[in-house]
Amino acid sequence: MTAPGVDDAVQEKPEKEPVTERRLHPITPLRRAWAPVAVVIGWAVHDPDQTQRQLTRLTTTTLLIALAVVVPAAALYGFLTWWFTHFAVTDTELRIRTGLLFRRTAHIRLERIQAIDVTQPLLARVAGVAKLRLDVVGTDKKDELAFLGEREARALRAELLARAAGFAPETAHEVGEAPARELLHTPPRDLALSLVLTGATWGSLVAALVVPPLLWMATHSVWTVLATALPLLGAAGASSVGRFVTEYDWTVGESPDGLRIDHGLLDRTHETVPPGRVQTVRIVEPLLWRRRGWVRVELDVAGSSNSVLVPVAPREVAEAVVARVLPGVTVPPLSRPPRRAGRCVPVWWRGYGLAVTDSVFAARQGLLRRSLALVPHAKVQSVRLTQGPWERLWRVADVHVDTGANKTVTARLRDAQEAAELLKSQAERSRTGRKGARPDRWMV
Repeated sequence: MTAPGVDDAVQEKPEKEPVTERRLHPITPLRRAWAPVAVVIGWAVHDPDQTQRQLTRLTTTTLLIALAVVVPAAALYGFLTWWFTHFAVTDTELRIRTGLLFRRTAHIRLERIQAIDVTQPLLARVAGVAKLRLDVVGTDKKDELAFLGEREARALRAELLARAAGFAPETAHEVGEAPARELLHTPPRDLALSLVLTGATWGSLVAALVVPPLLWMATHSVWTVLATALPLLGAAGASSVGRFVTEYDWTVGESPDGLRIDHGLLDRTHETVPPGRVQTVRIVEPLLWRRRGWVRVELDVAGSSNSVLVPVAPREVAEAVVARVLPGVTVPPLSRPPRRAGRCVPVWWRGYGLAVTDSVFAARQGLLRRSLALVPHAKVQSVRLTQGPWERLWRVADVHVDTGANKTVTARLRDAQEAAELLKSQAERSRTGRKGARPDRWMV
């Protein structure tokens, strides 16, 4: 028998609400359906001679039968992969379940999420859908949800960021996307002119125009010329038209969840850079940009592929944006290596420089294309000193600073005594810098 009052004293544990799994947008099967077609194309490219022989034997009836088999098979494959793909948001994680034959379930803990990008390829923009790309600490490959309705994608992104910031699950979906304040917008005219004034654009274009005729005169082989000309033309297009299309309408805004970057002419991308994850800021100044006072700002972000912050802008505007990434940091005056460093690297030694402030380790390299790297002391993982035999003779050394983004910033050809002192003092600066480092989490 049960003692009186026991039932009243016993508190039943509240049952957890069942996790609701959701599917991607119904247009997603069209994306998956290309896989069987890609296999056929890959086989044709791998063995073009066999493909040509098969095409000569192909009759109209055989072609119709092949299409009647391939098209439904591709459609069925796309539908099944969509049908067996689900995602769900729980109190602590995002689950993505995929796989037709081999099942895969990704458990992404919300507090490990560092960035969520919304991207819209051209056809996705036409269809009104978008995909989410999740940047998670400790993983090199980004998980993605492709595709969702555009409104659903932005609402889900806002909910995930709110939960990652610590909002309660029942209120996270009501938080919405944090407002952003615009810091910079790159005019298309400035972007186009900057590409014209970039040496890489002209170098790749000259190579694409000069090398193929020389190969034709030397070999008289069409295949050799095509095998060389096509990659060169592709490189020339990527360094000019490709960059213009990618960096078109570049806008940088500041919000509680980080710096937001929107860009793209055909494919629109909405990226977020959490300032606490930035390891290095590089201010790049090509030779032909100096007369106009333009610079380019690049980033090294731990666990992220984001690499450009400002494609082109006046130096004072770019430095104002850098100040939002590294609060309180200004570009310090740099000191050159000693004159005897010219014995090791003639002429180009003048392009090297170094400055160490209370906040950053700043090193410059390049004479024609200057690149100034700013590394916060809190992001320094290790410091190394290297000195070759010729450098030992002239009493100079290189100081290498390694960051959390697996990148290295080097102060070249410093005085040997200065380099030794810097090696000892940088460890203490990094230790004290971490105490005041910015948090990595969202909206903190």
